[in-house]
Amino acid sequence: MQLFLVLLGATLGLIYGYNTDGFIFSSKICLFAGLTLIMPSLFNVKLADVTLVWEYKIVLIKGLVLNYIILPLFAVGIGLLTQNFGIAAGLFLLSVLSGGGMVMHWIKKSGADTSLGFLILLINLLFVSLSLLMLHQFGLYTSEYFGESYADQVNIANFAQAVLMLLVVVPFLLSRVILFVKPLVKLIQEQRSKISSGSIFIILFYLFGLQNSQLLFNIYEFEPELIVISLAAVFAFYFLILVTARLVYDLNSPQERAAFWHSVTRYITLALVISTFSINTFGIAMILPIMFAYLIQIPFAIFIDKKLAVIKK
Repeated sequence: MQLFLVLLGATLGLIYGYNTDGFIFSSKICLFAGLTLIMPSLFNVKLADVTLVWEYKIVLIKGLVLNYIILPLFAVGIGLLTQNFGIAAGLFLLSVLSGGGMVMHWIKKSGADTSLGFLILLINLLFVSLSLLMLHQFGLYTSEYFGESYADQVNIANFAQAVLMLLVVVPFLLSRVILFVKPLVKLIQEQRSKISSGSIFIILFYLFGLQNSQLLFNIYEFEPELIVISLAAVFAFYFLILVTARLVYDLNSPQERAAFWHSVTRYITLALVISTFSINTFGIAMILPIMFAYLIQIPFAIFIDKKLAVIKK
């Protein structure tokens, strides 16, 4: 169902933008994403869970090394092979955004440690600014290889503080306030799946309906090979994630299984929101790997869940 909504939202957004002047980007979409996709997850984050950091420090260190060193290196390697600055940047952005809107669903479904899962979710959200700064460094150090200019453009480093506020700080503070209104918390939790699905549809419709997103038609017309290259790059990236995460984590441990899910899934919707900031810097092709990640990650997660069910038996 979610894959259908993803395709429907993106398609309708492109059709709307193609037949109109399209939307003009507003940072309010970040706040909308923060309140509808991130805040509901934060209700279950308890400050007392911070003590788990020390208890499971080895698991957390594994996750940090994998998500912020190894996976970005994979993305750089594959990205350089694509010979396209935008595709490489989109893949790198995926590599530094761990977890995702459905990560807690997969953690619960696989019988992993949900308390540690929520703590890792919070840590990854706090690291959003680090992810943006890493993308900024990627642009600085690889632009010459691709023959592109980056330093002279309006770059992603300028948005790090705003994104942190809209996607992390405001949703977290509001979640602490709403926790005092128990009926509202209960209602949001009961309707969380519908809220998430509806939010993803609206965000995709809006982002693909942006004026800049219409440049995707130019890629289809003038550089169709980039579509094949991007799809192959995303497949290769997810394959490397799965192989490496399987070697790093002990899937018989509920705690390591929670960290495993935060590595094998990427925060795709957040990546799509952030990528809209930097289309003018990295090029419209940056959206391609993020688009294909939607098509790959959902079936990918279902496949992994089935494999974990076999391991648990």
